Amino acid sequence: MSEQPSEPQSEQPSEPQSEPQSRQPSEPRETAVYTHGHHPSVLRSHTWRTAANSAGYLLGSLKPHMRILDVGCGPGTITADLAALVPDGHVTGVDREPGVLEQARATAAGRGLANTDFAVADVHALDFPDDTFCVVHAHQVLQHVGDPVRALREMLRVTRPGGYVAVRDSDYAAMTWFPGSAGLDDWLDLYRRVARAGGGEPDAGRRLKAWALEAGCTDITATSDTWTFSTPEEREWWSGLWAERTVASAYAERAVDGGHATRERLRSVAAAWREWGERPEGWFGVLHGEILCRKNV
Repeated sequence: MSEQPSEPQSEQPSEPQSEPQSRQPSEPRETAVYTHGHHPSVLRSHTWRTAANSAGYLLGSLKPHMRILDVGCGPGTITADLAALVPDGHVTGVDREPGVLEQARATAAGRGLANTDFAVADVHALDFPDDTFCVVHAHQVLQHVGDPVRALREMLRVTRPGGYVAVRDSDYAAMTWFPGSAGLDDWLDLYRRVARAGGGEPDAGRRLKAWALEAGCTDITATSDTWTFSTPEEREWWSGLWAERTVASAYAERAVDGGHATRERLRSVAAAWREWGERPEGWFGVLHGEILCRKNV
């Protein structure tokens, strides 16, 4: 770890630009498809996420004045939590999908947060000047993008000297459960193949530090954390959303259209999820890799 640089300036944040800057057509844009889509079964998972259960590694570095960019903000629950933690600052949430941003705006408005704004953006070519934000945050994003190293370079570019790039991604190959289930083994194999066919990397968590080094980050703290689903309520929720996602979401369409699975196979995987959820001894662990990269002055 290199010597800690000074904290980014604490002046009051300027208001975000109302119009994005123009970009040259030759600059990289997203090439991967978003595996999950925005089916209700997906959004149930996304709206469960909070800063506490999904960004704990970052929270100790936040200051009230900070200006934050939340990349891939989805329905905005983490964005809103971050905004509440920087009452004298500002949080901009960006996502590729315009529709989900309406939900994010409603989330922030429902909490009475005036220090947020939202815009459509591509992490490979962010429409912000260099050195704009104190923190650039992305949760469960790099596993879905076509060029995670390019994405990290962009995130680092728009971070102020002394500021942070904060990234957290799950690692599907490291997910584990009890009791064993051939159906869930099939689910894991199928999901990883569908995700990679779409241009993503489902085992992103273990790769974050390597990607950050390739992107030019030099002051990196790499950690890990888990989600655990074991109580009857947790098992019912987790198994139910994955059972529904397996047969009804954009992921299901991509699995069938890409020739990875038949509808019958997807129904069998969904049944395995529901069977696991009913087991009183059921336990499921989701490992996440995390990196907190401080931009040198």
